[in-house]
Amino acid sequence: ALSSLYINDPDKQRIINMAISAKSYIYKDGRPSSWSAAIDNTTSGAVDDIHKLFIVSAGNVRGPDQVAQYPDINITEQIEDPGQSWNAITVGAYTNLDRTEDTAYQFLAKKGELSPFSRTSMFFDKMWPIKPEVVLEGGNAIKDGLLAFDDEDLSLLTTHHDPTQAVFTHFNATSAATAYAAWMAAKIQSEYPKAWPETVRGLLIHSAKWTEEMKRQFFKDKGTKGEYQNLLRTCGYGVPSLNRAIDTVSNRVNLIIQEELQPYDKVGNEFKTKDMHLYELPWPKEVLQDIYDKDVKLKVTLSYFIEPGPGEKGWKDKYRYASAGLRFALNGSNDKEDFVKRINKDARDEEDGNTAAENTVNWLLGRTNRDVGSIHSDTWVGTGADLATSNYIGVYPVIGWWRERSHLGKWNKKIRYSLIVTLEAPELNVDLLTPILNEIETRVDTSIETEIEF
Repeated sequence: ALSSLYINDPDKQRIINMAISAKSYIYKDGRPSSWSAAIDNTTSGAVDDIHKLFIVSAGNVRGPDQVAQYPDINITEQIEDPGQSWNAITVGAYTNLDRTEDTAYQFLAKKGELSPFSRTSMFFDKMWPIKPEVVLEGGNAIKDGLLAFDDEDLSLLTTHHDPTQAVFTHFNATSAATAYAAWMAAKIQSEYPKAWPETVRGLLIHSAKWTEEMKRQFFKDKGTKGEYQNLLRTCGYGVPSLNRAIDTVSNRVNLIIQEELQPYDKVGNEFKTKDMHLYELPWPKEVLQDIYDKDVKLKVTLSYFIEPGPGEKGWKDKYRYASAGLRFALNGSNDKEDFVKRINKDARDEEDGNTAAENTVNWLLGRTNRDVGSIHSDTWVGTGADLATSNYIGVYPVIGWWRERSHLGKWNKKIRYSLIVTLEAPELNVDLLTPILNEIETRVDTSIETEIEF
Protein backbone atom coordinates (compact mmCIF):
# COMPACT_ATOMS: atom_id res chain seq x y z
CA ALA A 1 0.00 0.00 0.00
CA LEU A 2 2.78 2.43 0.90
CA SER A 3 4.88 1.52 -2.13
CA SER A 4 2.02 2.28 -4.52
CA LEU A 5 1.54 5.72 -2.93
CA TYR A 6 5.20 6.66 -3.19
CA ILE A 7 5.61 5.25 -6.69
CA ASN A 8 2.67 7.30 -7.94
CA ASP A 9 3.70 10.54 -6.19
CA PRO A 10 7.12 10.25 -4.49
CA ASP A 11 7.47 13.96 -3.67
CA LYS A 12 4.26 14.42 -1.67
CA GLN A 13 4.72 14.84 2.06
CA ARG A 14 2.72 12.32 4.03
CA ILE A 15 1.84 11.42 7.60
CA ILE A 16 0.96 7.72 7.77
CA ASN A 17 -1.66 6.80 10.35
CA MET A 18 -2.57 3.20 11.26
CA ALA A 19 -5.01 2.53 14.09
CA ILE A 20 -4.89 -1.26 13.69
CA SER A 21 -3.24 -3.55 16.23
CA ALA A 22 -3.35 -7.14 17.42
CA LYS A 23 -2.97 -8.65 20.89
CA SER A 24 -2.40 -12.24 19.72
CA TYR A 25 0.85 -13.95 18.69
CA ILE A 26 3.16 -11.32 20.18
CA TYR A 27 5.86 -11.35 22.80
CA LYS A 28 4.78 -9.57 25.97
CA ASP A 29 8.23 -8.15 26.78
CA GLY A 30 8.35 -5.53 24.02
CA ARG A 31 10.74 -7.21 21.62
CA PRO A 32 10.21 -6.60 17.88
CA SER A 33 7.85 -8.64 15.71
CA SER A 34 7.91 -9.12 11.94
CA TRP A 35 5.08 -6.55 11.74
CA SER A 36 6.79 -3.86 13.83
CA ALA A 37 10.11 -4.56 12.06
CA ALA A 38 8.42 -4.02 8.69
CA ILE A 39 7.31 -0.57 9.89
CA ASP A 40 10.83 0.20 11.11
CA ASN A 41 12.24 -0.95 7.78
CA THR A 42 10.04 1.25 5.61
CA THR A 43 10.25 4.33 7.87
CA SER A 44 14.07 4.14 7.91
CA GLY A 45 14.22 4.45 4.11
CA ALA A 46 15.88 1.05 3.73
CA VAL A 47 13.24 0.06 1.18
CA ASP A 48 13.19 3.12 -1.10
CA ASP A 49 15.50 5.77 0.47
CA ILE A 50 12.42 7.75 1.60
CA HIS A 51 12.15 8.36 5.34
CA LYS A 52 8.55 8.28 6.56
CA LEU A 53 6.62 9.36 9.62
CA PHE A 54 4.41 6.52 10.83
CA ILE A 55 1.89 6.84 13.67
CA VAL A 56 0.28 3.76 15.24
CA SER A 57 -2.19 3.13 18.04
CA ALA A 58 -1.16 1.58 21.34
CA GLY A 59 -4.19 -0.74 21.29
CA ASN A 60 -7.22 -0.78 23.57
CA VAL A 61 -8.46 -2.40 26.73
CA ARG A 62 -11.59 -4.15 25.44
CA GLY A 63 -14.83 -5.40 26.96
CA PRO A 64 -17.09 -4.00 29.73
CA ASP A 65 -15.65 -6.34 32.36
CA GLN A 66 -12.05 -5.47 31.43
CA VAL A 67 -12.54 -1.69 31.24
CA ALA A 68 -14.27 -1.76 34.65
CA GLN A 69 -10.96 -2.83 36.23
CA TYR A 70 -9.39 0.59 35.51
CA PRO A 71 -6.67 1.60 36.30
CA ASP A 72 -5.14 -1.74 37.36
CA ILE A 73 -6.02 -3.41 34.07
CA ASN A 74 -4.16 -0.71 32.11
CA ILE A 75 -0.93 -1.62 33.89
CA THR A 76 -1.18 -5.31 32.94
CA GLU A 77 -2.58 -4.91 29.41
CA GLN A 78 0.49 -4.43 27.23
CA ILE A 79 0.99 -2.37 24.05
CA GLU A 80 -0.33 -4.34 21.10
CA ASP A 81 1.61 -5.35 18.00
CA PRO A 82 2.99 -3.38 16.09
CA GLY A 83 3.08 -0.61 18.69
CA GLN A 84 6.53 -1.72 19.86
CA SER A 85 8.00 -0.32 16.63
CA TRP A 86 11.13 1.76 17.30
CA ASN A 87 10.57 4.40 14.60
CA ALA A 88 6.79 4.82 14.72
CA ILE A 89 5.12 7.18 17.17
CA THR A 90 2.86 4.99 19.30
CA VAL A 91 -0.13 6.88 20.69
CA GLY A 92 -1.99 6.13 23.88
CA ALA A 93 -4.99 7.94 25.33
CA TYR A 94 -5.84 10.19 28.25
CA THR A 95 -9.08 12.09 28.85
CA ASN A 96 -10.42 15.50 29.78
CA LEU A 97 -14.03 14.38 29.34
CA ASP A 98 -15.87 14.10 32.66
CA ARG A 99 -19.41 15.32 31.94
CA THR A 100 -22.50 13.50 30.74
CA GLU A 101 -26.22 14.22 30.74
CA ASP A 102 -26.89 11.07 32.75
CA THR A 103 -25.70 11.61 36.33
CA ALA A 104 -26.60 8.11 37.51
CA TYR A 105 -23.25 6.66 36.50
CA GLN A 106 -19.75 6.92 37.89
CA PHE A 107 -16.88 8.15 35.74
CA LEU A 108 -13.90 5.83 35.67
CA ALA A 109 -11.15 8.40 35.05
CA LYS A 110 -10.79 11.88 36.49
CA LYS A 111 -10.15 14.79 34.16
CA GLY A 112 -6.50 14.73 33.04
CA GLU A 113 -5.87 11.06 33.88
CA LEU A 114 -5.01 8.09 31.67
CA SER A 115 -8.02 6.98 29.60
CA PRO A 116 -9.64 3.70 30.72
CA PHE A 117 -9.06 2.29 27.21
CA SER A 118 -5.29 2.89 26.93
CA ARG A 119 -2.64 0.15 27.07
CA THR A 120 0.85 0.58 28.52
CA SER A 121 4.36 -0.91 28.42
CA MET A 122 4.80 -1.35 32.17
CA PHE A 123 5.90 -4.97 31.74
CA PHE A 124 8.15 -4.44 28.73
CA ASP A 125 11.78 -5.29 29.32
CA LYS A 126 13.34 -1.92 30.15
CA MET A 127 15.85 -2.21 27.29
CA TRP A 128 13.02 -1.73 24.74
CA PRO A 129 11.55 1.65 23.68
CA ILE A 130 9.24 3.78 25.80
CA LYS A 131 5.69 3.19 24.62
CA PRO A 132 3.39 4.99 24.10
CA GLU A 133 5.43 8.13 23.39
CA VAL A 134 2.44 10.49 23.68
CA VAL A 135 -1.18 10.41 24.80
CA LEU A 136 -4.11 12.38 23.37
CA GLU A 137 -7.82 12.54 24.00
CA GLY A 138 -9.36 9.07 23.84
CA GLY A 139 -12.50 9.48 25.89
CA ASN A 140 -13.76 8.26 29.25
CA ALA A 141 -16.06 5.45 30.42
CA ILE A 142 -18.94 5.11 32.84
CA LYS A 143 -19.33 2.35 35.38
CA ASP A 144 -22.57 0.48 35.98
CA GLY A 145 -22.13 -2.04 38.75
CA LEU A 146 -19.33 -4.44 37.78
CA LEU A 147 -19.22 -3.38 34.14
CA ALA A 148 -18.05 -0.25 32.31
CA PHE A 149 -19.13 1.25 28.99
CA ASP A 150 -18.21 4.02 26.62
CA ASP A 151 -20.66 6.90 26.22
CA GLU A 152 -21.39 9.41 23.45
CA ASP A 153 -20.92 12.34 25.81
CA LEU A 154 -17.53 10.96 26.82
CA SER A 155 -16.31 10.34 23.25
CA LEU A 156 -15.03 12.51 20.41
CA LEU A 157 -17.16 13.83 17.56
CA THR A 158 -16.16 13.03 13.99
CA THR A 159 -17.66 12.83 10.51
CA HIS A 160 -19.53 9.64 9.62
CA HIS A 161 -17.88 7.35 7.06
CA ASP A 162 -21.15 7.22 5.08
CA PRO A 163 -22.69 10.72 4.80
CA THR A 164 -25.86 9.30 3.24
CA GLN A 165 -26.57 7.66 6.60
CA ALA A 166 -25.39 10.35 9.01
CA VAL A 167 -23.26 13.50 9.02
CA PHE A 168 -21.55 12.90 12.37
CA THR A 169 -20.73 10.02 14.66
CA HIS A 170 -18.59 9.47 17.75
CA PHE A 171 -15.43 7.47 18.33
CA ASN A 172 -12.93 7.02 21.13
CA ALA A 173 -9.99 5.10 22.60
CA THR A 174 -6.53 4.99 21.01
CA SER A 175 -7.92 5.08 17.46
CA ALA A 176 -9.26 8.58 18.13
CA ALA A 177 -6.04 9.60 19.89
CA THR A 178 -3.95 8.36 16.95
CA ALA A 179 -6.02 10.35 14.45
CA TYR A 180 -5.55 13.43 16.64
CA ALA A 181 -1.76 12.86 16.70
CA ALA A 182 -1.65 12.46 12.91
CA TRP A 183 -3.53 15.75 12.47
CA MET A 184 -1.10 17.48 14.82
CA ALA A 185 1.93 16.02 12.98
CA ALA A 186 0.46 17.23 9.67
CA LYS A 187 0.09 20.75 11.10
CA ILE A 188 3.76 20.70 12.20
CA GLN A 189 4.82 19.47 8.74
CA SER A 190 2.76 22.23 7.13
CA GLU A 191 4.37 24.85 9.37
CA TYR A 192 7.89 23.52 8.66
CA PRO A 193 7.77 22.06 5.10
CA LYS A 194 11.54 21.44 5.08
CA ALA A 195 11.46 19.47 8.33
CA TRP A 196 12.47 15.82 8.09
CA PRO A 197 10.09 13.14 9.37
CA GLU A 198 12.59 12.66 12.21
CA THR A 199 12.11 16.34 13.09
CA VAL A 200 8.30 16.29 12.99
CA ARG A 201 8.35 13.21 15.18
CA GLY A 202 10.82 14.88 17.52
CA LEU A 203 8.81 18.11 17.79
CA LEU A 204 5.60 16.24 18.58
CA ILE A 205 7.24 14.33 21.42
CA HIS A 206 9.39 17.28 22.51
CA SER A 207 6.26 19.38 23.03
CA ALA A 208 4.59 16.84 25.32
CA LYS A 209 3.97 17.41 29.04
CA TRP A 210 2.32 15.36 31.75
CA THR A 211 -0.80 16.65 33.46
CA GLU A 212 -0.71 17.06 37.22
CA GLU A 213 -3.41 14.38 37.42
CA MET A 214 -1.11 11.88 35.69
CA LYS A 215 1.61 12.57 38.23
CA ARG A 216 -0.82 12.12 41.12
CA GLN A 217 -2.09 8.92 39.52
CA PHE A 218 1.31 7.24 39.12
CA PHE A 219 3.55 8.93 41.71
CA LYS A 220 3.68 7.71 45.28
CA ASP A 221 6.46 10.11 46.27
CA LYS A 222 7.66 13.42 44.80
CA GLY A 223 8.95 11.91 41.58
CA THR A 224 11.93 9.60 41.86
CA LYS A 225 13.69 8.33 38.72
CA GLY A 226 11.84 5.03 39.18
CA GLU A 227 8.47 6.76 39.41
CA TYR A 228 9.23 8.73 36.27
CA GLN A 229 9.95 5.42 34.57
CA ASN A 230 6.46 4.22 35.56
CA LEU A 231 4.97 7.47 34.26
CA LEU A 232 6.84 7.08 30.95
CA ARG A 233 5.65 3.49 30.55
CA THR A 234 2.00 4.46 31.08
CA CYS A 235 1.60 8.00 29.71
CA GLY A 236 4.72 8.33 27.55
CA TYR A 237 6.12 11.86 27.56
CA GLY A 238 2.63 13.25 28.13
CA VAL A 239 0.21 15.35 26.07
CA PRO A 240 1.75 17.12 23.04
CA SER A 241 1.02 20.78 22.33
CA LEU A 242 0.88 22.26 18.84
CA ASN A 243 1.76 25.71 20.18
CA ARG A 244 4.86 24.46 22.00
CA ALA A 245 5.88 22.47 18.92
CA ILE A 246 5.76 25.31 16.40
CA ASP A 247 6.03 28.57 18.36
CA THR A 248 9.06 30.33 19.79
CA VAL A 249 8.37 33.16 22.26
CA SER A 250 10.69 35.53 24.06
CA ASN A 251 11.13 33.37 27.17
CA ARG A 252 10.93 29.98 25.38
CA VAL A 253 13.24 29.43 22.42
CA ASN A 254 13.31 26.30 20.22
CA LEU A 255 16.52 25.40 18.36
CA ILE A 256 16.37 22.68 15.69
CA ILE A 257 19.37 20.98 14.06
CA GLN A 258 19.05 18.45 11.20
CA GLU A 259 22.28 16.58 10.50
CA GLU A 260 23.81 13.21 9.65
CA LEU A 261 26.93 11.44 10.81
CA GLN A 262 28.85 8.27 9.97
CA PRO A 263 28.74 6.17 13.14
CA TYR A 264 31.30 3.51 12.15
CA ASP A 265 34.45 3.08 10.11
CA LYS A 266 37.02 0.42 9.20
CA VAL A 267 40.50 0.91 10.65
CA GLY A 268 42.84 -1.78 9.37
CA ASN A 269 40.94 -5.02 9.88
CA GLU A 270 38.79 -3.66 12.71
CA PHE A 271 35.46 -1.89 12.63
CA LYS A 272 35.23 0.96 15.11
CA THR A 273 33.00 3.80 16.20
CA LYS A 274 33.78 6.93 14.19
CA ASP A 275 32.18 10.39 14.25
CA MET A 276 30.65 12.51 16.95
CA HIS A 277 29.18 16.00 16.61
CA LEU A 278 29.75 18.79 19.09
CA TYR A 279 27.56 21.90 19.13
CA GLU A 280 28.27 25.15 20.89
CA LEU A 281 24.88 26.45 21.96
CA PRO A 282 24.20 30.17 21.43
CA TRP A 283 23.29 30.89 25.03
CA PRO A 284 22.79 34.50 26.13
CA LYS A 285 25.35 34.22 28.96
CA GLU A 286 24.82 37.77 30.19
CA VAL A 287 21.07 37.22 30.51
CA LEU A 288 21.56 33.87 32.26
CA GLN A 289 24.04 35.43 34.65
CA ASP A 290 21.56 38.19 35.43
CA ILE A 291 19.09 35.52 36.56
CA TYR A 292 21.86 33.47 38.18
CA ASP A 293 19.71 32.29 41.12
CA LYS A 294 16.46 31.70 39.20
CA ASP A 295 15.36 28.35 37.73
CA VAL A 296 15.55 27.79 33.99
CA LYS A 297 14.75 24.69 31.94
CA LEU A 298 16.62 23.09 29.10
CA LYS A 299 14.80 20.37 27.18
CA VAL A 300 16.70 18.21 24.69
CA THR A 301 15.21 15.69 22.24
CA LEU A 302 17.26 13.55 19.86
CA SER A 303 15.23 11.79 17.13
CA TYR A 304 16.52 9.37 14.48
CA PHE A 305 15.37 6.25 12.61
CA ILE A 306 17.07 2.90 12.94
CA GLU A 307 17.19 0.19 10.29
CA PRO A 308 16.12 -3.14 11.83
CA GLY A 309 18.46 -6.11 11.68
CA PRO A 310 17.59 -8.41 8.76
CA GLY A 311 15.79 -11.54 9.89
CA GLU A 312 15.01 -12.28 13.52
CA LYS A 313 18.60 -13.14 14.41
CA GLY A 314 19.55 -11.25 17.53
CA TRP A 315 16.22 -9.40 17.92
CA LYS A 316 16.31 -10.20 21.62
CA ASP A 317 19.35 -7.89 21.83
CA LYS A 318 18.73 -4.16 21.26
CA TYR A 319 22.20 -3.71 19.73
CA ARG A 320 21.65 -6.39 17.12
CA TYR A 321 18.18 -5.11 16.26
CA ALA A 322 19.14 -1.45 15.76
CA SER A 323 21.47 -0.51 12.90
CA ALA A 324 23.08 2.18 15.08
CA GLY A 325 22.25 4.10 18.20
CA LEU A 326 22.85 7.77 19.04
CA ARG A 327 23.14 9.54 22.38
CA PHE A 328 23.35 13.15 23.52
CA ALA A 329 25.31 14.71 26.39
CA LEU A 330 25.55 18.18 27.95
CA ASN A 331 28.93 19.43 29.12
CA GLY A 332 27.85 20.79 32.51
CA SER A 333 30.92 22.22 34.25
CA ASN A 334 33.36 20.52 31.84
CA ASP A 335 35.33 22.64 29.39
CA LYS A 336 35.33 21.51 25.75
CA GLU A 337 38.43 19.31 26.00
CA ASP A 338 37.26 17.51 29.14
CA PHE A 339 33.77 17.18 27.67
CA VAL A 340 35.10 15.37 24.59
CA LYS A 341 37.05 13.02 26.87
CA ARG A 342 33.89 12.30 28.87
CA ILE A 343 31.92 11.51 25.71
CA ASN A 344 34.64 9.10 24.66
CA LYS A 345 34.41 7.38 28.04
CA ASP A 346 30.60 7.23 27.87
CA ALA A 347 30.75 5.66 24.39
CA ARG A 348 33.27 3.05 25.60
CA ASP A 349 31.20 2.27 28.69
CA GLU A 350 28.09 1.60 26.63
CA GLU A 351 30.07 -0.53 24.19
CA ASP A 352 31.23 -2.62 27.15
CA GLY A 353 27.59 -3.10 28.18
CA ASN A 354 27.65 -0.59 31.03
CA THR A 355 25.36 2.39 31.49
CA ALA A 356 27.34 5.61 31.24
CA ALA A 357 27.62 7.47 34.53
CA GLU A 358 25.06 10.23 35.15
CA ASN A 359 26.92 13.52 34.83
CA THR A 360 24.39 15.63 36.71
CA VAL A 361 21.38 15.15 38.96
CA ASN A 362 19.66 18.04 37.18
CA TRP A 363 18.21 15.72 34.50
CA LEU A 364 14.60 14.85 35.22
CA LEU A 365 14.63 11.35 33.71
CA GLY A 366 18.29 10.36 33.59
CA ARG A 367 20.20 8.07 31.23
CA THR A 368 18.58 4.80 32.33
CA ASN A 369 15.13 6.08 31.45
CA ARG A 370 15.91 8.05 28.29
CA ASP A 371 18.60 5.99 26.52
CA VAL A 372 16.27 3.39 24.99
CA GLY A 373 14.67 3.20 21.55
CA SER A 374 15.47 5.72 18.82
CA ILE A 375 14.20 8.91 20.42
CA HIS A 376 15.71 10.34 23.59
CA SER A 377 14.16 13.26 25.44
CA ASP A 378 14.96 14.77 28.83
CA THR A 379 14.69 18.03 30.76
CA TRP A 380 17.49 19.73 32.68
CA VAL A 381 16.40 22.03 35.52
CA GLY A 382 18.81 24.38 37.28
CA THR A 383 19.81 27.97 37.85
CA GLY A 384 20.78 30.49 35.20
CA ALA A 385 24.33 30.53 36.55
CA ASP A 386 24.67 26.75 36.12
CA LEU A 387 23.31 26.80 32.58
CA ALA A 388 25.52 29.71 31.50
CA THR A 389 28.52 27.35 31.53
CA SER A 390 26.62 24.37 30.04
CA ASN A 391 26.94 25.52 26.45
CA TYR A 392 28.05 22.37 24.60
CA ILE A 393 25.90 19.44 23.45
CA GLY A 394 27.49 16.34 21.96
CA VAL A 395 25.80 13.78 19.72
CA TYR A 396 27.68 10.49 19.47
CA PRO A 397 27.07 6.90 18.27
CA VAL A 398 26.87 3.65 20.18
CA ILE A 399 27.07 0.07 18.99
CA GLY A 400 24.66 -1.36 16.36
CA TRP A 401 24.43 -4.17 13.81
CA TRP A 402 25.85 -2.05 10.97
CA ARG A 403 29.15 -2.47 12.79
CA GLU A 404 28.64 -5.85 14.48
CA ARG A 405 27.50 -7.53 11.24
CA SER A 406 30.00 -5.80 9.00
CA HIS A 407 29.85 -8.59 6.41
CA LEU A 408 26.48 -7.15 5.34
CA GLY A 409 28.33 -4.15 3.91
CA LYS A 410 26.61 -1.29 5.74
CA TRP A 411 29.39 -0.34 8.18
CA ASN A 412 30.11 2.95 6.34
CA LYS A 413 26.50 4.18 6.04
CA LYS A 414 25.40 7.51 7.53
CA ILE A 415 22.48 8.07 9.88
CA ARG A 416 20.28 11.20 9.96
CA TYR A 417 19.18 12.82 13.20
CA SER A 418 17.23 15.78 14.47
CA LEU A 419 18.38 17.55 17.63
CA ILE A 420 15.79 19.81 19.27
CA VAL A 421 16.78 22.06 22.16
CA THR A 422 14.45 24.38 24.07
CA LEU A 423 15.67 26.98 26.55
CA GLU A 424 12.89 28.22 28.80
CA ALA A 425 12.47 30.55 31.75
CA PRO A 426 8.80 29.75 32.40
CA GLU A 427 8.32 31.91 35.50
CA LEU A 428 10.27 34.93 34.29
CA ASN A 429 9.51 37.83 31.97
CA VAL A 430 12.91 37.73 30.30
CA ASP A 431 13.93 38.04 26.64
CA LEU A 432 16.01 35.00 25.66
CA LEU A 433 15.13 35.11 21.97
CA THR A 434 16.77 38.39 20.85
CA PRO A 435 20.27 37.68 22.21
CA ILE A 436 20.13 34.10 20.86
CA LEU A 437 19.25 35.39 17.37
CA ASN A 438 22.06 37.92 17.57
CA GLU A 439 24.54 35.21 18.56
CA ILE A 440 23.42 32.90 15.73
CA GLU A 441 23.83 35.68 13.14
CA THR A 442 27.47 36.16 14.10
CA ARG A 443 28.33 32.49 13.53
CA VAL A 444 29.12 30.65 10.33
CA ASP A 445 29.08 27.09 11.68
CA THR A 446 28.18 25.99 15.21
CA SER A 447 29.06 22.32 14.76
CA ILE A 448 32.36 20.58 15.24
CA GLU A 449 32.88 17.08 13.87
CA THR A 450 35.42 14.90 15.60
CA GLU A 451 36.13 11.23 16.08
CA ILE A 452 35.43 8.95 19.01
CA GLU A 453 38.79 7.88 20.40
CA PHE A 454 39.55 4.33 21.55
